[in-house]
Amino acid sequence: MKKSNQNQMNPNWVQLKQKLNLNGPKASRNFNDDDAPNSILGKRKGRIDDDDSDDCEINPLAPVNDDASVTDAVAMDCEMVGVGQGNKSALGRVTLVNKWGNVIYDEFVRPMERVVDFRTKISGIRPRDLRKAKDFCTAQKKVAELIHGRILVGHALSNDLKALLLSHPKKDIRDTSEYPPFLRSTGRVALRHLASEHLGAKIQTGEHCPIDDARAAMMLYQKNRKEWEKSIKGNFRKQKKRKKNKDAKE
Repeated sequence: MKKSNQNQMNPNWVQLKQKLNLNGPKASRNFNDDDAPNSILGKRKGRIDDDDSDDCEINPLAPVNDDASVTDAVAMDCEMVGVGQGNKSALGRVTLVNKWGNVIYDEFVRPMERVVDFRTKISGIRPRDLRKAKDFCTAQKKVAELIHGRILVGHALSNDLKALLLSHPKKDIRDTSEYPPFLRSTGRVALRHLASEHLGAKIQTGEHCPIDDARAAMMLYQKNRKEWEKSIKGNFRKQKKRKKNKDAKE
């Protein structure tokens, strides 16, 4: 099967692919959502505004293959709507991508409370999107299954996990808002700035696209994975040593 032109156009993911020492992308699978075997993609897959090929410019975040398998690391991004008095956030959409940036789950979610503010200018969510959305418990269960035992990548993940009422082992979290090399003297850096500076990608210029946001976080992680994992191991060794010394003193 011929490779798509997209595979040759995206230097960021090609570089990542080489770093991960893969022999090549898995064979492409062409099928419709309705007859896809064991598909866990949500109904957002076919939305025109999610199609990277519509833009004549090269998209730095476009995956180099169509391998939609669940990998050892997954990136997540959520969009929120307002409930209660409007100032309380609730999950309105959740998206997960694999290490290649391919979508493995993308669903609108119907909050348990009545939505009073769709926050469309930021979330991109409209009333019609939630009419046939997944109920919260169904989405929560699926996300829990997908992230279990895997490295979870994202930006400000504490907000996403809070919205999902889920937790994840700290040792398996890779948050681009907390990675020291990405921090500045003023504190955390917005994902859009990290994407622009490190990936040459423009995101969040209008309504947020959780697919692009998750892809950006994953690419930031993959480009720094070796150093990031090394620092994680070093930090845990230090913590273990401090605990050991504390126990010895007691």
